[in-house]
Amino acid sequence: MKRVLISILVSIIVLIFISLFPFFKAVVFQYEDTGRLLAYLMMEDDDHFQMKYTHSIHLTDVIETYKVSEGEIRQTELSYETFAVGMPSGPEGNETFERKDGKYILSNMDRRFPFIDLATGQVVANHRVILNGKEYELNDYIRPGTWVRISCSKMSLFQLLKGVKINE
Repeated sequence: MKRVLISILVSIIVLIFISLFPFFKAVVFQYEDTGRLLAYLMMEDDDHFQMKYTHSIHLTDVIETYKVSEGEIRQTELSYETFAVGMPSGPEGNETFERKDGKYILSNMDRRFPFIDLATGQVVANHRVILNGKEYELNDYIRPGTWVRISCSKMSLFQLLKGVKINE
């Protein structure tokens, strides 16, 4: 009987540890700067994802490519169709700039962010996240017009259950 109670106690402790210890790497979308989890993408170090949106002035798609690395988000590429307000006109530092298949591509970027603040589009922007070639509309997971903070984090099983997994 004593052995059974010890086994049950050990099992409970292991379950609590597994559910509360942050094992899982993810890109998280939190409500403003409150830390309240809205949605997440399961990721691994050196995985990349893209944010795609329709530019509010020239109404063409812009694609920003990010890599998750060492607890931060690193922008590696920017692709767009036309020069307009807010779009770069050339590279900086070691970046490269080319026109390919009708798009301007700024690559070899190394812009690092601990987080990215984003107001999800209500009308034009139609923010989408792309992971492994699959596109997900943020408005399906996050109310349009919401300020979200995007960051890279390790999450526990308990935390994962509180948010919506985007890449199911």
